[in-house]
Amino acid sequence: MCAKIVICLTSLIFALQVSAGDLTVQAASSLTDAMKEIGRAYAEQGNAEVHFNFGASSLLARQIEEGAPADIFLSADEAKMDALEKAGLLAPGTRRTLLSNTLVIAIPKESALQIRAANDLATNPSIKKIALAQPESVPAGIYAKQYLTRLGLWDKIAPKVIPTANVRAVLAVVESGNVDAGFVYRSDMLNTQSAKIALEIPANKGPKISSPVAVIAATSHLDAAKKFVAYLESEPAHAIFQKWGFTIVGE
Repeated sequence: MCAKIVICLTSLIFALQVSAGDLTVQAASSLTDAMKEIGRAYAEQGNAEVHFNFGASSLLARQIEEGAPADIFLSADEAKMDALEKAGLLAPGTRRTLLSNTLVIAIPKESALQIRAANDLATNPSIKKIALAQPESVPAGIYAKQYLTRLGLWDKIAPKVIPTANVRAVLAVVESGNVDAGFVYRSDMLNTQSAKIALEIPANKGPKISSPVAVIAATSHLDAAKKFVAYLESEPAHAIFQKWGFTIVGE
């Protein structure tokens, strides 16, 4: 019950900040920098203002299920979008897979740790705390757990795991030095001065990371929402996504 109250209050506060005719986009926290820039560029061309609510895809999907006002949803994985589609909450024919990414192991900027392989997370006695987005519900954490499980490392590393609300929270605790390492997306590392990449997981060895977008069926701005989704597939938007470290699906 408490969780529902929090979701309702969050939705109400956000709704009060949005003017009639503007678009409301629920977007995974990993997309924060890219989507803010894209939203500004879109509005500067005389289009609708775009307001973003960033967070863990699992939380955003739940908000939509609870009736939070939203025109568009951008998820960090397909599973959350699958659930909304199964529930009939997506506008038919609007779902697209936009982006891909890779996982990296980040460490504090001043850290002297050498991580040459994921196995070092289990065997290096200096590594005592590893931050992950919630591995049971948040895409970045789910991807990391899948990767570590496939390598046979999850059970060894699990006691060291410090779960966080989303992937940007992982980066924050790494930057603060409160953990020794953390799993984030490569794109998250492009706007930090306080953390560095210790190891990048090659795309062909890591989990398949996929970020879809869709218009929400309950939108009262269907045409405008479709127009913005089309813009996300345009060359100007692609250039911004790539600038922030994302890979365009199909390229």
